[in-house]
Amino acid sequence: MKKRRRDIDIFSLSFLDCICCGFGAIILLFVLSKFAEPVVIEQIKENMQAEIVRLEKELFEIQGDTHILNRDLTAKKEQLSKDKKKLARLQGDLSVIKGRFAGSKDDAVVQNIIEGKLAIARQELTEEMKRLYKSLPKKMTRSVGGIPVDSEYIIFIIDTSGSMQRNAWSLVQKKMRETLEIYPKVKGIQIMNDMGNFLFSQYAGKWIPDTPARRRAIISTLRTWNSFSNSSPVEGITAAINMFYSKDKKISLYVFGDEFSGLAIQPVINEVDRINRAAIDGSRRVRIHAVGFPVVMEQTNQRGNTGERFATLMRALCQRNGGTFVGLNSTRP
Repeated sequence: MKKRRRDIDIFSLSFLDCICCGFGAIILLFVLSKFAEPVVIEQIKENMQAEIVRLEKELFEIQGDTHILNRDLTAKKEQLSKDKKKLARLQGDLSVIKGRFAGSKDDAVVQNIIEGKLAIARQELTEEMKRLYKSLPKKMTRSVGGIPVDSEYIIFIIDTSGSMQRNAWSLVQKKMRETLEIYPKVKGIQIMNDMGNFLFSQYAGKWIPDTPARRRAIISTLRTWNSFSNSSPVEGITAAINMFYSKDKKISLYVFGDEFSGLAIQPVINEVDRINRAAIDGSRRVRIHAVGFPVVMEQTNQRGNTGERFATLMRALCQRNGGTFVGLNSTRP
C-alpha cells in the first residue's frame, strides 16, 4: 500500500514566526541606531566647541605676540632714526673740523673776527682795470680790506636774515657804498641775497647797468630790503656762479654775512670747486671775497657757533677762489 505524500504549506506558522522575528530585529536595530545618533552628534559638537576654544586661545596668543613684535619693531625704527641723526651730526662735526683745520692754516678764525686782520689776495689786473685802478682818488679809504680792483663785473650776496637786519644793517649799507666806491666804473653789477633772490626783480638773471643813478637806487632800495633768509650763504653763492659764470668775464663776488647754519663745510667747498672751474694756471673766473659781521658771538645751536662756522667756510672759499676774507670786529657803522 502506497504512502500518501504530505502537502507542504509555505505559509505555515513556523515560517511566519521567522519572518516576524526578522522584521522585529530590523525594527529593533533601527530604534537602537536612532537612539544613539543624538549622543554622537552631541559628542561631536562638544569636540568642535573645544577645538574652537583652543583655536581662539591660540589666536589671542598670536595677536599678543604680534602686538609685542610691532612694539619692538617701532622701538627699533625709532632707535635707527636716532642713530642716523647722530651719524649725520658726527659727519657734520667731522666736516667742520676738517674745514676749520683747512681754513686755519695761516691765522686763527677767531683771531680774524676779533682783531679784524685782513689778507690781501694776489691778483693780476687786466689793462683796463689797471687804468681804472690808477684813476682812483689817492686819499680814498678802502675800509673793506684793501681788496684790489681787478674785476669788470661785481656781484653782492647779502645775508638778509633777522640777525643781520637787527644788528648790522646800517653797517651793511656802509660797506656796500665803500665797496662800490673802489670800483669807479664796471660793466655790470648784481645784488642777490643769500637765498639767491634779486634786489631788483626786473634784472633777475641780467647785469644791472653801472650808472650813478642806479648806484643810488641800489643803496636806497637796500635800506628797506626784507627777503627770506636761512642764514646760509651757500644758495646765493652757487646760484650766482651758475647764473653768471662766463669764460670771457672777470667777476668778483662779495659775500656779506654773519653765520652759516648748514650741516657741513667740505661739501660746499667741493661744489664751488666744481662750478667755478680753475683755469690751467690755477686762477678762477669768479673771485670770491667775504666780509664777516660779528653779530653771532656765542654758541647758538648744537652745531656750535654759526658765526665761527661762517668765517671758517668763507675763509676757505676765499682762499681757494682767489679772494679775500675780511673779519670785522664791530657792528658799529
